[in-house]
Amino acid sequence: MLNLFKKRSENKNHDDQQKGIVGEYFENGFPVIVKFVSELPAKGIVSKMKWFTVISWNYDGSQNNGMPPEAINQRMLLLEEALDKAFRNGKITHHAYNRTGNSLKEFNYYISDRDKFMSRFNSALAKHERYPIEINFYEDPDWSEMNRLIEDFKPKQ
Repeated sequence: MLNLFKKRSENKNHDDQQKGIVGEYFENGFPVIVKFVSELPAKGIVSKMKWFTVISWNYDGSQNNGMPPEAINQRMLLLEEALDKAFRNGKITHHAYNRTGNSLKEFNYYISDRDKFMSRFNSALAKHERYPIEINFYEDPDWSEMNRLIEDFKPKQ
């Protein structure tokens, strides 16, 4: 899936100064940027968060090399800030990664309970203008999606 072109840089996590990855690959000729922490959390977190949750926002990036236009990007930042604030305690979610490019923005999480997630999600966005997003849940108890991403961006030796 990834493995086409990678860049690594360090990113500071707001809570614990963890190293993160900002990676780039190409999809249909367009750059896609992913941001994530390059290691799995503790086994206790992995074992209780079995749902891979994808919040998708499709946009027209045809005039901006597949990236969101400025006005849409500003709204995406508002959504990202609201999600971060709603889910930062980590009790029902663990942030997996974000991706932006090829006319698609995704916020990806592992969660423990879909109903609790949706309740908190709806509360967090109750006063926001409606976003053109879609939410999908996939059972992934082994965190195979996250493992694949980490593996794709491991440094070549």
